[in-house]
Order: sequence, then C-alpha cells, then structure tokens
Amino acid sequence: MAPGEWKWYVEYTSDYHGYFYAIRDYICSERTAFQKVDIFDTFTYGKMLVLDGKIQSTEFDEHIYHEALVHPAAIMHQAPEQVMIVGGGEGAVLREICRYKQVEQIVMVDIDARVIELCREHLPEWHRGCFEDPRVEVLHQDARRYLEETAGRFDIIYSDLTEPEEEGPSKLLFTRSFYDLVKNKLKPGGICAVQSGGFSLDYLNVHAAVRNTMQLSFNTIKSYHTFIPSFDSSWGYIIGCEDEKFFEISRKDIDKRLRNLDGVLRFYDGEAHEGMFCIPVDIRKALKEDHTVIEDHKPLSFK
Repeated sequence: MAPGEWKWYVEYTSDYHGYFYAIRDYICSERTAFQKVDIFDTFTYGKMLVLDGKIQSTEFDEHIYHEALVHPAAIMHQAPEQVMIVGGGEGAVLREICRYKQVEQIVMVDIDARVIELCREHLPEWHRGCFEDPRVEVLHQDARRYLEETAGRFDIIYSDLTEPEEEGPSKLLFTRSFYDLVKNKLKPGGICAVQSGGFSLDYLNVHAAVRNTMQLSFNTIKSYHTFIPSFDSSWGYIIGCEDEKFFEISRKDIDKRLRNLDGVLRFYDGEAHEGMFCIPVDIRKALKEDHTVIEDHKPLSFK
C-alpha cells in the first residue's frame, strides 16, 4: 500500500506545525461527558491513546513517559506508603506505583470513568491488571473536590493530566490554589510530581507556567525532562517538595533502591536520573524569562 492510501492521524501543535501518524486500524472513537477519546493502532508506535486531539501515550514508548513520571519521586522519598494519582486513566502510572512493595494505599482520582473503561478494555499492555490490586481505590470524581473533602494525607501525589486547556477538564488542576491544596494534603516530607508539558524552546509555555505556579506553593521545585519519541519532543516534569536534600541522591543509591522493586524497569535507573535533571542553558534562560502564573480566575492561554 502506498503512503497516499493510508489513513492518517494529524496532531497540530500550532497553526503552522503538526505531526502525521499512519493508522493501521481504528480501535475506538467516542465523546465522553468530558472529552473526545480516540484509540488507534499505528504502524510506527502501535496502539495510541488520544484525548481531545492530543496524544497521551503510545504502546511503543509509554514506559519512558510513565517511568520518568513515577520513579524519581518514589525513589527519592524512599518509603512511600500512601500515594494519590490525579488523572492517569491508562493505568500505567498505577502500574509503576504498584511495583513498590511498601506502598499500602493508592487512591486514583480520575473524573472520566469512561476513559478508564476504554483503557482497561483496549490497553491492557499499559495497566497489566493493576486496577485489580487490593491496595488500589479508583474514584470517578473531581480531584480538587476530593482533596478538599478528604481527611487523608499522602506521601506522594502524582498529577498525570491533560494540558490545562481553557475549556478542558483539567484547567483548575494546574492553578496556584490547587497546588496549595496539594501541599496541604501531603504528609511531612511529602512530594508532588507533575507532568508539565513540552520541554523544547518552541513548546515551553505550559511547563514554564506550571513551574512558576508550583514555585509559589512549594519550598523547593525541580524541573526534569526526557525525550518521548511519539511526541517528537523532550517532555517536562516537575517535582515539588519542602526539602532540597531529596535531590542529593546518588546514582549508586538509586540503583540500590530499584533492586527492591517488583519487576525490571526498561528506562529509568541512576544514570537516566542524572541525565533527566540536566537542563541546557537555553531552556534555563527561557524559563527564567517567563513569569506566567496560572490562577483559578486566569487559566493558561494557548493563543
């Protein structure tokens, strides 16, 4: 079959730029109460989850994205027992947290029950049955309201959300008020880890705004990043905590702690950790020049 005969999925990153992915098969496509969901099988990256026109993860490289989000915070904390996930519908963040034997409770709060249903059915390679782990509680409600009402406290709170589009379901889960709430729901010594958008010069506005906003809530924040092939971009994450000593962990100590996990990681280890926290001069400069803060009354603009 010639390229012109294939069906293509196109993701536009701006009015002038986008990416093409050849589709082998359509698995499902529907609109939930909150967002548009598409799952494709692509020639290059295998299965692909797309929400509101934005790729969330693919079969080929989801392990990079999810290991990068989960393990730096968990390894630095050393002994997380209560963990919360905000979002994370595929179940892959859940999968990685379930590797930690000392974790006693995992609360996953994702407002869109239908997305989780579709991922459980069509993306078993992502969750690998972890929704059935007895430590896991899945709640379908607004994560912000849950945090406002719960008496629980957590060692780590992970945020794995879609970008804070003005009309999207996640816009109030990236604001200063939300991060203040997250900080107050962490135990002493707790950590917040957030996926925070692209980390290249032409796609840095989300990360910069999230970083500026978290900086108002946490004593210490650190950006880190890794390249995600299916995104064709370096992708950013941020850790927020109160004690800068968390970041002094050595490559040797990381590898030692990883030996206690269930299963073997494919991407993350001590050497990868060191590389992810190295940020080039031009990115550091651009981050310093952006002063955007996301407030409840002032969501991030993509115009």
